[in-house]
Amino acid sequence: MASGTKKKGSPKKNAVKAARGSVVTKKHTPWGTIFSVVAILLLAAGVFGYYWIASSDQREQRDREEAAAAFAPSQQNPDPSKDIEGVVTGEYAAGAHVLPNERVAYDKTPPFGGPHDGFWAACTGIVYPNAVRTENMVHSLEHGAVWIAYNPDRVQGDELEKLRVRAEGKPFTMMSPYPGLDTPISLQSWGHQLKLESAEDQRIDQFIAALRRNPNTYPEVGASCDALGPGAFDPDNPPPFDPSKPGPDAKPMNYQGSEGAQQDQSMSGTPSAAPTGG
Repeated sequence: MASGTKKKGSPKKNAVKAARGSVVTKKHTPWGTIFSVVAILLLAAGVFGYYWIASSDQREQRDREEAAAAFAPSQQNPDPSKDIEGVVTGEYAAGAHVLPNERVAYDKTPPFGGPHDGFWAACTGIVYPNAVRTENMVHSLEHGAVWIAYNPDRVQGDELEKLRVRAEGKPFTMMSPYPGLDTPISLQSWGHQLKLESAEDQRIDQFIAALRRNPNTYPEVGASCDALGPGAFDPDNPPPFDPSKPGPDAKPMNYQGSEGAQQDQSMSGTPSAAPTGG
């Protein structure tokens, strides 16, 4: 064989190499599989993130409640709300009822005591989406409930959610917007009020721990927060809030009660006939 001549492979080997090269050139990147895997990973990350945030909110709420437990009433300290900065108190006589078509000239906004409707607003952890008639809400305070009121123009989004978790599903608690409120948030229990600027304020949980069903601070110990049924207060269709100023026929704070007004049936749990007249 002449010098410098390159030895060629056998035809069979050359055919195998050509076939392999053809296969390699025909391979494609599996974009469909890659996109599917990425989508699954993103979905898993989203689900994990959602539950992480939800559980984080629950942990924060639990931590707040545990910290506020120091404000629970005791024999040594029957009204721990006295140790909460900003709480305003007042003395109010209980049991004075007005008719459903009557209004009360309350001395505070929102009120936290005084004459009220004979039917109480359901306060079994209900978050009312719309403002509710004040006279019904005040009656619930007489039963040991805490009312979380907020200005709907100033409390929205995350702030509103932080308030909602304090009330929703919590016995003897209710929450509702209160148009025209002079602060973003106002907490009420019978004879007690605390106005606040932020839903982050730890005093919200302290107020609730100190005053919700505190037998030392509300008149009708053992009273119910359940709605009584037809003819009473309907939590799905409550009487609306009246933003107008009470007229000259509004009942004063020292009012003793209407003749024929609904008598409080909270202890028996049985409603009497709906009140009539005016």
